[in-house]
Amino acid sequence: MNNFLFIIFTLIFISCGGETKQTNNPSYESNTVAEKDNQTKPEEGGYGFEKIYSDLGYETYVLPSEDYKYFGSPDSEKGGHLKHIRGRFPATMRVLGQHYNYSENISIIIPLCYQTLLSLHPVTLNYIPNLATHWKVSDDKMQMWFRINPDARFSDGQEVTAEDVVASWDIRMDETILMPSTQLVYGKLERPEVLGKYIVSVKAKTLNWRNLLYFSGMSILPEHYLKDLDGTSYLEEYNMKMLPGTGPYIIRDEDIINQESFSLTRLENWWAKDKQTTKNLYNFERITISVVKDNEALMYEKFKKGESDFFQVTKPSMWVDETSFKAVQDGLIQKRRIHSSAPAGTWGYAFNMRKWPFDDKRVRYAFSYLYDREKLNKEILYNEYTIINSLYSGSVYENPNNEKFEFNPNKAIKLLDQAGYKNRNTDGILIHEDTGRPLSFSIDIRKPSEYRVTPMQQILKQYGIDMQIKFIDATTRWKNLMDRNFTIDFQAWGGLIFPNPETSIKSTLADKKNNNNITGFKNERVDELLNLYDVEFDQSKRIKIIREIDGIYSDIHPAAWGMSRLVPERLLYWNKFGYPEYMLEKFSGSYSDILTYWWFDKKQQDELAQAIKNDSNLPIGNIEQTYWKDLD
Repeated sequence: MNNFLFIIFTLIFISCGGETKQTNNPSYESNTVAEKDNQTKPEEGGYGFEKIYSDLGYETYVLPSEDYKYFGSPDSEKGGHLKHIRGRFPATMRVLGQHYNYSENISIIIPLCYQTLLSLHPVTLNYIPNLATHWKVSDDKMQMWFRINPDARFSDGQEVTAEDVVASWDIRMDETILMPSTQLVYGKLERPEVLGKYIVSVKAKTLNWRNLLYFSGMSILPEHYLKDLDGTSYLEEYNMKMLPGTGPYIIRDEDIINQESFSLTRLENWWAKDKQTTKNLYNFERITISVVKDNEALMYEKFKKGESDFFQVTKPSMWVDETSFKAVQDGLIQKRRIHSSAPAGTWGYAFNMRKWPFDDKRVRYAFSYLYDREKLNKEILYNEYTIINSLYSGSVYENPNNEKFEFNPNKAIKLLDQAGYKNRNTDGILIHEDTGRPLSFSIDIRKPSEYRVTPMQQILKQYGIDMQIKFIDATTRWKNLMDRNFTIDFQAWGGLIFPNPETSIKSTLADKKNNNNITGFKNERVDELLNLYDVEFDQSKRIKIIREIDGIYSDIHPAAWGMSRLVPERLLYWNKFGYPEYMLEKFSGSYSDILTYWWFDKKQQDELAQAIKNDSNLPIGNIEQTYWKDLD
C-alpha cells in the first residue's frame, strides 16, 4: 500500500454529511462521526451510485480473492506499542510545503495518517479505490472524474467531499508554501470543479500521461481547515502539528516532542477499518518514533536492550561483523535479508554547479576520475554494492552509453591542469594559476556518513584537492541544500517506479530554492525531452526519451555517482512479530512496511518473555527471504 509514495509525495483529508461542515474551533479527532448522508442523489455521488456508475462511464476495481494476501495476513492481531528509533527528527510534521520531503514524512507520517483518491495495487500496480470508489478519464485524456466514498471521514468525524479535493489542490498551488516543484506538477491541471457533493472533476491544461497518477495520488486535506489558511499561515501554524487526516492513525499535539519523538495512535473508529484492502493492516495500537541524532552505535545499543523493536542495518560492516551476538544466536533477535523488487536508488556526490569550483565541468569530471569506487566498495562496503553510472541504474531507463568513470588519476590531473590548477602551494593544495585560489572546499555531512566520505577526502588530498569535512545535523544539512548553501553534498537518490525527472532537473527550478534540482541543472534539450515525455503514452518510447535524458545528464555531470545497494533490506527484530509470508511490499521493500503489515504475535511474545527469563533458545528462521524474487 506504500508503493504510491515512490511516485508522489502528498496527503489527504475530509468532512460531513447532508449538513453544513463545522467551522467553529474544529478539533483534530472526534468520537462523533457524521451521520450517513442519505439525501445526496446517486448521480451526485451519493449512495446508489454503485448501481449507475457504468452507465455514467466510470470504472472501479474489484479485488480478486487470490489477491487478498497482498493486503495483509488474516492471522494478524491488533494491539501493542511498537517502538522504533531513527537518527533524525523531521524538519516539519507537515505533509506538503517547505522541508516536508523527509523520508520520515514520506514513509511514516503521510501513509499512516492520510489517504489519496486512488491507490496502486501493491503487486500489479493497477489503480484501486481509496478515498474514491470510482473514476473515469475522457477519451482524449484531458479530463478526469472521481466519485468520493460517502462513508469516508476525517479523524475529526467530518465527511470527505469534493470541496476537500479542491482545497487540497488550492493549497498546493499557493506559491507561499515554498515548494515550487509542487506547482510544477499540479500546475499542469486546471482548478478542480465540484460537480456534486461527492463528485469532483479536473481538466488538464496539457496532455500528460501522469495526470491521473499525480492527481489521484494527492493527499486530501480538510477544506474546513484550509479555508482559513494561505500558504504562509499553513507553514507557520502547522509546522509541528497535524491537520486532520483520513488515515488509520493520528498524531496528537501532545505526542509531538520536537527533536525527541512523535507517536501515532490508531483510530478505533477509522472509517475504512473493515475494508478488505485494509482490515488486516495497521495493527499496532500505538507507534512511537524516537530520535537518537547521528549516533548509530547508540541506536544499536538501545535496540539490543529492547528499547526499539527492530533495527535497520545500513552498514555492510555492521551486518557482517556485529550481528552475531548472543541474542541473535539464541533466536531472541531474528536476522533477515529481505529481497524485493524495489527500484534501486543510489548515492554519490552532488555538485552545486552554481558555485565555484564545480561550475567548471573539468573539475567535476576530475573529481569523478579520482573517485575510486572499486576500492571503496571492496574495503568499506564488503562488495555488497554495485558501481553505477546512471540516474536509472539497473533499470530499462539506463543509457548504456554513459561514460563509466573508472579510477584514472592521469585524466583527472590533465583536466585540472586545463582548468588552471597546475601548481601546489606549501600545503600541497592545488592553486589556480590566475587567481591563486587554492582548490579547497567543504562538505557538510552527518556523522553516520563519515566512514564513506573520509576515504574520498584522503584520495583527493593525494592529488592536491582539499575537501574539508564539517559535521552538522540532518535538519541543518537539509535546510542548507534547500537554500543552496553548499558546495558539494554527499547525497542519496531514491529509485522511482515511474521516473519523474522534471522535479529534479527542469531548468525553471535550477535557480529557485526549496526544490529537488539541487545541483542547478539546466539544459534546453532536456527541457524539450521532458515535454515530450509528458505526452508520450507509449512506454517503449518513454524509455527512449529517458535514456536520452540520462545520457545528457551524464555528460553534463552534475553528480559523481557512487554505488547502488542492489542488496536486500537488512533487518534485525525482536522475535515477537507476525508478518505476511512476503514480509515487506514488492515495490518498496522498506523497513516502513513493518508499520503497515506486521503485528505483535501474542504467542511469540509469551515465548520470547519465557526464553529471556529462562535463558533458553528460540528457533532461528531463514536469514534470506526471497518471496518476491522467487515469484518473479
